[in-house]
Amino acid sequence: MGVHEGHRDRMKREFLQGGLRHFSEPRVLELLLFYSRLQGDVNPLAHRLLEAFGSLSGVLDASPADLAKVPGVGENTVVLLKLIPAVAARYLASRTSADVIISDSASLRTLFLPYFFGARNEMSFLACFDGKLKLLGVRLLSEGSPSANEISLRKIATEALALGATAVVLAHNHPSGIATPSQEDIFITHYIRDALQPLGITLYDHVIMTDDDMVSLKDSRHLNSF
Repeated sequence: MGVHEGHRDRMKREFLQGGLRHFSEPRVLELLLFYSRLQGDVNPLAHRLLEAFGSLSGVLDASPADLAKVPGVGENTVVLLKLIPAVAARYLASRTSADVIISDSASLRTLFLPYFFGARNEMSFLACFDGKLKLLGVRLLSEGSPSANEISLRKIATEALALGATAVVLAHNHPSGIATPSQEDIFITHYIRDALQPLGITLYDHVIMTDDDMVSLKDSRHLNSF
């Protein structure tokens, strides 16, 4: 057994026995890189990535094109690094979506947070509910849109009717980190609410998400008719 192979085995055992509690960021990244670079010492590559992007989160948030610019990063490494946050988001959504019943804005944050996990561009989602506010499904409405006006009313209606929803909640993120609703956010919410009413669908809320905050337009009284 070569020196690098023995090192890999020790790190894998350490992780299986105690998780990542005692792993520094370079060692976490090194452990990941074992699965894209099957031989050799990947510690220097882990350090190059951290130097390029500043932190583990910076590495995982980096674009495929930027990752590929780092010497030693090939396609397998790019796919692996982009897969980690995507799988984590899917895992969290899978855990939180089953048998969800909305009772307040805190439960909406719990529902939507996984869908915006790691997002660095603007996204919007639609959550559909039955008459008892039990979740029927969450659907992606748009990604990378520059404004709330890009949310398609037709897509909202189509998705809601397909699931037999009687209530829906819109959610979009502000990558700037400021969750305060804009006048455009308020306008489009009124517009969608009024358009859905003839279809027998209630717009229950519209929430704006950031990494560490959420604003409910219902709770903030921007829409006093809710």
